[in-house]
Amino acid sequence: MVKQTQLARLGLFDAKVPRYTSYPTSPNFAGDVEPSRFSEWIRAIKGDSNISLYLHVPFCRRLCWFCACRTQGTATAAPVEAYVQTLVDELALLKRELPAGVKLARVHWGGGTPTLLAPDMMKRLIDAVRDVADFAENAEFSVEIDPNEVDGDRLDALAAGGMNRASIGVQDFDPQIQETIGRLQGYDVTRAAVEMIRERGVASLNADILFGLPHQTKGKITETVQKLLSFSPDRVALYGYAHVPWMAKRQQLIPSDALPTPDERLALFETARRLFMWDGYAEIGIDHFATKDDGLTIAQKTGRLRRNFQGYTDDTCDVLIGMGASSISKFPQGFAQNAPGTSAHTKAIRDGQFSTARGHVFKGDDLLRSRLIEMIMCDFRINATEILERFDISRDALFDMFQTANAGFEDLLEITEDGLFVPKEARPLTRLIARAFDAYDLSKAGHSSAI
Repeated sequence: MVKQTQLARLGLFDAKVPRYTSYPTSPNFAGDVEPSRFSEWIRAIKGDSNISLYLHVPFCRRLCWFCACRTQGTATAAPVEAYVQTLVDELALLKRELPAGVKLARVHWGGGTPTLLAPDMMKRLIDAVRDVADFAENAEFSVEIDPNEVDGDRLDALAAGGMNRASIGVQDFDPQIQETIGRLQGYDVTRAAVEMIRERGVASLNADILFGLPHQTKGKITETVQKLLSFSPDRVALYGYAHVPWMAKRQQLIPSDALPTPDERLALFETARRLFMWDGYAEIGIDHFATKDDGLTIAQKTGRLRRNFQGYTDDTCDVLIGMGASSISKFPQGFAQNAPGTSAHTKAIRDGQFSTARGHVFKGDDLLRSRLIEMIMCDFRINATEILERFDISRDALFDMFQTANAGFEDLLEITEDGLFVPKEARPLTRLIARAFDAYDLSKAGHSSAI
């Protein structure tokens, strides 16, 4: 049994590590990926393949203090309307480059607050998306929904456009915590939004909550989880609050002395985790939970669970194209990220080109290490047979990597003929274990707490 003292000795309570939603992580992106290369990668997509499409809406009516996403506040509709037009124009550029026959298997709108858009803006954007390419059979169209910023008309527009999965942010239902993080969102408001979503035939519901928030206790997170479970979400993401005020200036409004200690963060996570498990949810990776018949659970059982910028996913498309300011795309050749600011992004689109500002071209053993890390994050094991079949590495070299990683964790990991396995008691260390396979300089950014 791994004890708290051993977890502390191995760095769980003081290490800062990536969340590994990509490899290499975005701080290692450089300026050698430009619009021309982005266009080249789009044109190289196989004509009969399925891809995923992400649209980023960076606007919010108000800026929540806890959030570290790239967003901007707006009190009027004018900048949102202008941005929607930019997205429509950007989608037209994509259509021009995309090979015939490509279909959209996943479409996701994130932010920011996509539900800030008026119904007519939503319809224009949906029409523009559908003009790019046909939806694949059983395509998933998901939207992040702010319960404070949605109504029947907007949900009608999304449902009519094909939305079949909704994602709501909860964070925590405790009034004191909401006040401290600048996110007032009552249980009744959230419940009303969920009911409206269900009434429109949207069967699949995701929800996000946070642990490690200021003033959060085991009693408070228990009450939040129980209230959340009353909505019967299909999937729940239980993210650790990342307090990075040097990166997200608005977080300076949150009193650091009200934050739980690393030991308390682990206790908060374990409290919530047990509640989800007791309610019959399957544990997915390090921080997701899903019902037994949900796609994530099935993907986990069949070895198809993947990890991308939205967290855990059953999306196995080789290509994810991001539209909008700061969006990141992934191709078999590498990553490409759009200009982060809306003004620079808009100017590029108006000039008739993509706003690609940086990225990463896969090289060396990037793809090997990417898959090793993804296996650890998704499956808690590395299947040696798959790695040896897919990549140019000898068995001896692969197992040397396993031994080196294990030595850094006091031989807590299990190494067998089949590969490497992270036992259940060592799983709080998963991101640290993944870091052992990361060849890049991790000092380039202030990553979040390992727990």
